[in-house]
Amino acid sequence: MQKLQIKIINESSNQPPEYATAGSSGMDIRANLTASVILKPLERQLIPTGIFVELPLGYEIQIRPRSGLAIKQGITCLNSPGTIDADYRGEIKVILINLSNEVVTIHHGDRIAQMVLQQVVQAEWMQVDIISETKRGDGGFGHTGKK
Repeated sequence: MQKLQIKIINESSNQPPEYATAGSSGMDIRANLTASVILKPLERQLIPTGIFVELPLGYEIQIRPRSGLAIKQGITCLNSPGTIDADYRGEIKVILINLSNEVVTIHHGDRIAQMVLQQVVQAEWMQVDIISETKRGDGGFGHTGKK
Protein backbone atom coordinates (compact mmCIF):
# COMPACT_ATOMS: atom_id res chain seq x y z
CA MET A 1 0.00 0.00 0.00
CA GLN A 2 1.29 3.45 -0.91
CA LYS A 3 2.15 5.76 2.01
CA LEU A 4 2.55 9.55 2.03
CA GLN A 5 4.25 11.44 4.84
CA ILE A 6 2.08 14.25 6.22
CA LYS A 7 3.29 16.93 8.64
CA ILE A 8 1.17 17.05 11.81
CA ILE A 9 0.98 19.07 15.02
CA ASN A 10 -0.90 17.31 17.81
CA GLU A 11 -1.80 19.76 20.59
CA SER A 12 -4.06 17.22 22.31
CA SER A 13 -3.12 14.60 24.88
CA ASN A 14 -4.56 11.96 22.52
CA GLN A 15 -2.63 9.71 20.18
CA PRO A 16 -2.38 11.14 16.65
CA PRO A 17 -5.00 9.84 14.20
CA GLU A 18 -4.31 6.21 13.39
CA TYR A 19 -5.57 3.35 11.27
CA ALA A 20 -7.35 0.67 13.33
CA THR A 21 -6.27 -2.16 11.00
CA ALA A 22 -3.81 -2.69 8.16
CA GLY A 23 -6.66 -2.49 5.63
CA SER A 24 -8.40 0.59 7.06
CA SER A 25 -9.05 3.48 4.68
CA GLY A 26 -9.81 5.97 7.43
CA MET A 27 -7.88 7.03 10.52
CA ASP A 28 -9.83 7.49 13.73
CA ILE A 29 -9.75 11.06 15.06
CA ARG A 30 -10.47 11.90 18.71
CA ALA A 31 -12.16 14.71 20.61
CA ASN A 32 -9.85 17.19 22.37
CA LEU A 33 -12.04 18.54 25.16
CA THR A 34 -11.45 20.30 28.47
CA ALA A 35 -15.02 19.38 29.50
CA SER A 36 -17.43 16.80 28.14
CA VAL A 37 -19.94 17.97 25.53
CA ILE A 38 -23.59 17.02 25.90
CA LEU A 39 -25.49 16.66 22.64
CA LYS A 40 -29.26 16.77 22.99
CA PRO A 41 -31.43 15.19 20.28
CA LEU A 42 -30.98 17.09 16.97
CA GLU A 43 -28.30 19.30 18.52
CA ARG A 44 -25.01 19.92 16.71
CA GLN A 45 -21.65 21.01 18.09
CA LEU A 46 -18.23 21.79 16.67
CA ILE A 47 -15.79 19.42 18.37
CA PRO A 48 -12.07 20.31 18.44
CA THR A 49 -9.39 17.68 17.87
CA GLY A 50 -6.13 19.53 18.62
CA ILE A 51 -4.82 18.34 15.23
CA PHE A 52 -3.20 20.60 12.62
CA VAL A 53 -1.83 19.22 9.33
CA GLU A 54 0.14 20.35 6.30
CA LEU A 55 -1.08 18.52 3.23
CA PRO A 56 0.80 18.58 -0.07
CA LEU A 57 -0.96 20.22 -3.01
CA GLY A 58 -3.14 17.71 -4.83
CA TYR A 59 -4.46 16.09 -1.63
CA GLU A 60 -7.34 16.58 0.77
CA ILE A 61 -8.53 14.94 3.96
CA GLN A 62 -12.17 13.93 4.09
CA ILE A 63 -13.84 13.86 7.51
CA ARG A 64 -16.42 11.09 7.62
CA PRO A 65 -18.75 9.63 10.26
CA ARG A 66 -17.83 6.54 12.24
CA SER A 67 -20.30 3.75 11.54
CA GLY A 68 -20.27 2.50 15.13
CA LEU A 69 -21.28 5.92 16.50
CA ALA A 70 -23.99 6.22 13.87
CA ILE A 71 -25.66 2.86 14.51
CA LYS A 72 -25.13 2.63 18.28
CA GLN A 73 -25.68 6.25 19.36
CA GLY A 74 -27.18 8.09 16.38
CA ILE A 75 -24.16 10.43 16.15
CA THR A 76 -22.97 11.49 12.70
CA CYS A 77 -21.03 14.29 11.00
CA LEU A 78 -22.72 17.19 9.30
CA ASN A 79 -21.20 18.47 6.07
CA SER A 80 -20.20 14.92 5.36
CA PRO A 81 -17.74 14.33 4.05
CA GLY A 82 -16.08 17.46 5.35
CA THR A 83 -13.05 18.60 3.38
CA ILE A 84 -9.68 19.69 4.77
CA ASP A 85 -7.99 21.49 1.85
CA ALA A 86 -4.24 21.37 1.20
CA ASP A 87 -3.86 25.08 2.05
CA TYR A 88 -5.81 24.97 5.36
CA ARG A 89 -3.59 25.32 8.42
CA GLY A 90 -6.13 25.68 11.24
CA GLU A 91 -7.23 23.10 13.78
CA ILE A 92 -9.29 20.22 12.42
CA LYS A 93 -12.72 20.37 14.01
CA VAL A 94 -15.67 18.04 13.46
CA ILE A 95 -19.34 19.04 13.30
CA LEU A 96 -21.25 16.32 15.17
CA ILE A 97 -25.03 16.01 15.31
CA ASN A 98 -27.16 13.79 17.53
CA LEU A 99 -29.87 12.18 15.41
CA SER A 100 -31.07 9.95 18.23
CA ASN A 101 -33.87 10.58 20.72
CA GLU A 102 -31.43 10.34 23.64
CA VAL A 103 -28.89 12.75 25.12
CA VAL A 104 -25.35 11.70 24.18
CA THR A 105 -22.17 12.80 25.94
CA ILE A 106 -18.88 13.25 24.07
CA HIS A 107 -15.81 12.86 26.30
CA HIS A 108 -12.19 13.86 25.81
CA GLY A 109 -10.45 11.15 23.80
CA ASP A 110 -13.61 9.69 22.26
CA ARG A 111 -13.21 8.60 18.66
CA ILE A 112 -15.60 10.99 16.90
CA ALA A 113 -14.90 10.64 13.17
CA GLN A 114 -12.52 9.22 10.64
CA MET A 115 -10.11 10.97 8.31
CA VAL A 116 -9.52 9.69 4.78
CA LEU A 117 -6.63 11.03 2.70
CA GLN A 118 -7.59 11.50 -0.94
CA GLN A 119 -5.77 12.64 -4.03
CA VAL A 120 -7.64 15.38 -5.91
CA VAL A 121 -7.56 16.82 -9.41
CA GLN A 122 -8.66 20.38 -10.13
CA ALA A 123 -10.92 21.06 -13.10
CA GLU A 124 -10.10 23.47 -15.87
CA TRP A 125 -13.29 24.52 -17.68
CA MET A 126 -13.35 24.46 -21.47
CA GLN A 127 -16.27 26.53 -22.79
CA VAL A 128 -18.07 24.77 -25.67
CA ASP A 129 -21.41 25.07 -27.48
CA ILE A 130 -22.26 21.34 -27.53
CA ILE A 131 -21.50 18.37 -25.28
CA SER A 132 -21.79 14.72 -26.33
CA GLU A 133 -25.09 12.87 -26.03
CA THR A 134 -25.62 9.65 -24.05
CA LYS A 135 -28.43 7.12 -23.73
CA ARG A 136 -29.27 8.60 -20.30
CA GLY A 137 -29.31 12.17 -21.60
CA ASP A 138 -30.74 14.61 -19.07
CA GLY A 139 -32.47 11.93 -16.96
CA GLY A 140 -31.94 12.95 -13.35
CA PHE A 141 -33.37 12.21 -9.93
CA GLY A 142 -35.21 8.88 -9.95
CA HIS A 143 -35.28 8.64 -13.72
CA THR A 144 -34.68 4.88 -13.75
CA GLY A 145 -37.66 4.14 -11.51
CA LYS A 146 -37.97 1.31 -8.98
CA LYS A 147 -36.60 -2.10 -9.84
